[in-house]
Amino acid sequence: MTAPYDTPVVIDRREGPYGEVVLRRHGALLQIIANGCFLMDTSDGRSERLLVDAAYDALDGRPEPDLLIGGLGVGFSLAHAAADRRWGRISVVERERAIVDWHRDGPLAGLSARAFADPRTEIVEADLSTHLRETSATYDALCLDIDNGPDWTVTEDNDSLYGPAGLADCARVLRPGGVLAVWSARPSPEFEGSLRNAGFRRVRTEEIPVARGVPDVVHLATGPG
Repeated sequence: MTAPYDTPVVIDRREGPYGEVVLRRHGALLQIIANGCFLMDTSDGRSERLLVDAAYDALDGRPEPDLLIGGLGVGFSLAHAAADRRWGRISVVERERAIVDWHRDGPLAGLSARAFADPRTEIVEADLSTHLRETSATYDALCLDIDNGPDWTVTEDNDSLYGPAGLADCARVLRPGGVLAVWSARPSPEFEGSLRNAGFRRVRTEEIPVARGVPDVVHLATGPG
């Protein structure tokens, strides 16, 4: 457990095309900071695991569904998906080379080494919006965790992912009956409306209780068609 007087120690700092990304240690925890915005740490992982499980459950027993995870982060979502033999191909899109490096042979490898070695796993180094717009691949489930939520993005250009054009790209790469799951640090009724306006069905929100403040949530929706 991290004591309140512990001072975070920067392990690595990189400047990339999307700004600064930092990995630091705070007591026993590893933390990722992007452009001064706290993204996530290794303290829990409940909400990242729920993101993956909720998407699978919404597929109603589809055999060996293919999964796209948007955002590698500290690796909780990938590790949880790879530990579940029911998933088929597991693709992870991560735009920050530093984060991929920290998993391949850096401090985060202990959380993700087994998942990285899984033959079902594919790491795609790309911007998620660009990948969704340009890929010819299709998926049964999209689990997106690249921001603190639709209303709290890490960079301004991520806003488009949660608007009409971005949601149209998500719908295009989903197979019939496929599921979109989006993690958020707080509920977003506006985003639920955007999903419905984009033609998504069965739009709902699942809450993940936290120690203090509003709950984390996963926004879930079934693709149009």
